Parts: sequence; C-alpha cells; structure tokens
Amino acid sequence: MNTAACEKEAPSLSRDEAIAILDTPDEELEALIDRASSLRYKYKGNRVSIHILTNARSGNCSQDCAYCAQSCRSTADIDKYKWVDEDKLYQDNDFVNDYHLSRHCIGLSGMKFTDKEIEELARRIRKMKEQGTHLCCSIGFLTEHQAKMLKEAGLDRINHNLNSSRSFYHNICSTHTFDQRVRNIHMLQGLGFEICSGGIIGMGESKEDVVDMLLELREIQPEALPINFLLPIKGTPLGNADISQLTTEYCMKVLCLARLLVPKADIRCAAGREVYFKDEEKKLLSVVDSIFASGYLTEGGQGIEDTLKAITDAGFTYEIESA
Repeated sequence: MNTAACEKEAPSLSRDEAIAILDTPDEELEALIDRASSLRYKYKGNRVSIHILTNARSGNCSQDCAYCAQSCRSTADIDKYKWVDEDKLYQDNDFVNDYHLSRHCIGLSGMKFTDKEIEELARRIRKMKEQGTHLCCSIGFLTEHQAKMLKEAGLDRINHNLNSSRSFYHNICSTHTFDQRVRNIHMLQGLGFEICSGGIIGMGESKEDVVDMLLELREIQPEALPINFLLPIKGTPLGNADISQLTTEYCMKVLCLARLLVPKADIRCAAGREVYFKDEEKKLLSVVDSIFASGYLTEGGQGIEDTLKAITDAGFTYEIESA
C-alpha cells in the first residue's frame, strides 16, 4: 500500500485529538480499544513478544531521576554492584533461548561509561550473540565511538526512554536534559541501531505531558515503545506519589493512544502491568503486543509460566524469535 493510501486510512492525530482520546469517557472505552486493536492486529497479528530484563549494573548512579531506586537521590534498599555475575547473565540468556522468547534486555545503571567498560560489555554481547539471541541494552549516554563498539559486537537494539514530556522533564531529573536524550537517540539511529523508547506514566504529569511525549515518540518512530506505569518505590522522591489516577481505564487509554500514534511499533506494557491490569490480560493484549516476564530491574514481576498462561488463556500466542 502506498503512503498516500496509508495516510487516508489512518490520518495523523492532532495534539488536541490526542488529548481528547485521554479524556474519553469510560463508557466509550470499548470503542477506543476496538479502534486501537484493529491496528494491533493489522501490524502485529495475534502474537505477543516476551522479553526478560537482566540488571547487569545496579545502583550507584550519578543521575537523580526521581522514580528510580538506583539514582543518587534514592535511599531504597537494593543490591548494588558494578557487574552482575557473568554466570547469571549467561543463564538469563539461556533462559531466553530455552523458552524461545523474543529478546534479552540488559540494563546498566549510570549515565556515562569508559571505553574499557564498554569493551567489557561488548565481550559479553559477543558471547551471547553466539546463540543468536536478540539483545537490547539500556545504557545511558554513549559516545559515537562506544556505540560503534557495541554495534560491531552485534548489539541489535538500544533502549533510551524519553520518560516524560520536554516541559515536565525538569520535575523528574536535573542531571541531564530531555534534549540530550533526543540527541542521543538520533545518533544511535544514524548508526543503524533499532530503538526502544517510551515513558513512565503517573509521576505527576498532566494529560498534555503524556500526549507531548507520545508525539515526540511519533517523530522518533522507535521499533519498540514501552509504557511503564509508576510503581512508587520507598526511598525515592516518588515513593509516596499519588497514583490514584492510574485506573485500569486511564492506563488503557494511554496504551490505545500509543498504538494510534505509533501503530507499527511494538507497544509494550512494561512496569506496572501486574498491578494495573490484573485479570485484564485479554483486553490489554488486544492493544499491546509486547510484555516483560520475571521483573523490572529492582522490582519483581510475573514469572514466566504464569506469563505464558496469561497469554494463552487470553487467546494469544507468544512470538518465537530467538534461535
């Protein structure tokens, strides 16, 4: 289908139209879900991709992100280490392949790394790629030279979330800027990386902030767009955040809007899935096509067997990608 036909079929939403979607009355939610679901099935079929996340470098981060247990402002009781035990990393990689999951995601706390540290990561990536695993790293701000080192090692995708809107960003972080994040993403895209980029809902932002973040992501066109719903962590500045607005209905509206604005991306319901969508898997998976199993860095999550059962019970199949 040509571009003109696609535009006619699914016209781009304006900012006002996007805000109106988040203001959809709850009694009209089913129609909105049907609208988003049609795009989900068109581009993603009936499949759900499952990812697991290894916290490869934990704590001691110089950044002051208000939501994060690993930040310099956090007093949360978490494990702190420079490198996860290699046996654990490789066991997780085997787990991805044993269960034929979609991707192994690897998170490293921190903003900047030395070339030596990146070479250490590259060595680990080379070993994991021997099994053909699809890999994604969340790794702060790389230099172009460092990004090329990881590209040559076989890294497929890099996660770098926008987290919120440009105008709200200063409320959650002061040690780097929103524009630094956008520039970093464009540099990585220029080197040929797939991009995973999304945000966090429930940090005190307005509906307009959610829309503005998603409009920025529409410009970026990431291959994967994860939406996290805040899990307040004791010891972080947002540890006592009011999350009463994060009803299942509102969270669904956010995910529907993400699907409508960036329909071809893997729309992932990430952190908060087990809390805000409990017993709503069928409805959730009719809009999103990507989820995590077994936890989120410093927070636990649904185990793999329960995740697989939730997917199949909802009438979906999980995607087999890894070798």
